[in-house]
Amino acid sequence: MTKGAYTQMAISGAILRVRATPRARRPGLDHAEGVFRISVTAPADEGRANAAVTEALAHALGVAKTRLSLISGATARDKVFRLD
Repeated sequence: MTKGAYTQMAISGAILRVRATPRARRPGLDHAEGVFRISVTAPADEGRANAAVTEALAHALGVAKTRLSLISGATARDKVFRLD
């Protein structure tokens, strides 16, 4: 994944839907039908997977990870982020 591959979606106030897969064999990111599918190798305990998903999404959008806020889904696979 190249940094900033989805910069056209990096609009302030945008709502981004994510389907996360923790403990994946390989990290990856795909966007289809309005949903980012992000696979991370981090386990889902103590927020490690959420941190890895946030970092991967920020990398794909070409923004700082501090600009992303997790709105819902902290303990679920389906998450919603807002770009500030």
